[in-house]
Amino acid sequence: MHVLVLGAGQLARMMSLAGAPLNLTLTAYDVTTCTVVHPLTQVARPQTLEQAIADADVITAEFEHIPHDILEICEQSGKFFPTSLAIKAGGDRRIEKTLLDGAGVRNAAYAIINTRADFDQAIETVGIPMVLKSALGGYDGKGQWRLKDRAQAGAIWTEMQACLNDSKQQAIVAEQFVPFQREVSLVGARNHQGDIETYPLAENIHIGGVLSLSTAIDAPQLQTQAETMFAAVADSLDYVGVLALEFFDIDGDLLVNEIAPRVHNSGHWTQQGAEICQFENHLRAVCGLPLGSTKLVRETAMINILGEDSLPPEIMAMEGCHIHWYGKSQRPGRKMGHINLTADYPGQLQRKLCEIAKYLDKAAFPAVHQIAHDIQD
Repeated sequence: MHVLVLGAGQLARMMSLAGAPLNLTLTAYDVTTCTVVHPLTQVARPQTLEQAIADADVITAEFEHIPHDILEICEQSGKFFPTSLAIKAGGDRRIEKTLLDGAGVRNAAYAIINTRADFDQAIETVGIPMVLKSALGGYDGKGQWRLKDRAQAGAIWTEMQACLNDSKQQAIVAEQFVPFQREVSLVGARNHQGDIETYPLAENIHIGGVLSLSTAIDAPQLQTQAETMFAAVADSLDYVGVLALEFFDIDGDLLVNEIAPRVHNSGHWTQQGAEICQFENHLRAVCGLPLGSTKLVRETAMINILGEDSLPPEIMAMEGCHIHWYGKSQRPGRKMGHINLTADYPGQLQRKLCEIAKYLDKAAFPAVHQIAHDIQD
């Protein structure tokens, strides 16, 4: 079976690796260069998008920011999963909020801002403090502002106005600031028949708005809440594939922060920690194959490698340490790869996190050092 992936980054790469043992052949379409490429080698293929669509049995996506005309062409083929609406919801916070409201899923109070009058009204209705996010394009902490005091409003509006002026389609979503204890995420898969399999929750630590560390956790009460909300969102979209929901944990109650209609960074731990990883389950779902077990088979933490193109040899020598490079050229802050650190039980994983922190640069891996410090205290 031949799968065409919209997007040619690390997620398409890892899908290709997961699909090979199932005899699934993947091709990627780089929406930036409008080129069909091999997802591992990045070697261009002499095909147009239309030819790649004709050759594919199934079409899917590795990220949300896909031009709508490309989504429309792919959906018209009848081969595209999940749906263009799901992909658009992941890339436009206005659609995302409408979807969450329609599914009856708890999320932060919000308002849509297009003008200064909208901003002033949002200050009154949403309240201060508030978080402001660009509706389109923002990710990993980009395109976001935090209003803590009314005196900041003028300066923040100037920055937001510049963002709004970049595109007629742009808007700002003002959200109520939520005083949460931690961030968690749920990754799961839904197939064509509506069957759902979900992985254990992951607790996430972000530094500067970028995911730094994810650890699979055992939290039965939170798991039940998350699975209920996951099913509501997935069913409302008639979703097919892997979907991720990010939550705020507020004293044991979950509130959805964002959705991601694709395999997700916080699910990379499943490559070593679960019976079947998220990449294989996504392919199983979209290709009409039975979903695989999402059971936790070993304690696992995922560490993002940001801006670094090498690691000390001691890390590769560590038992239970698995390194995944993405084949990218080095750039400050860029996601270059990740480390999956595994253990037989939680206490052993904590000790391994303390051990690996000895070899990782504190500035490049602050979350690991933060956790190691907390454990040792």
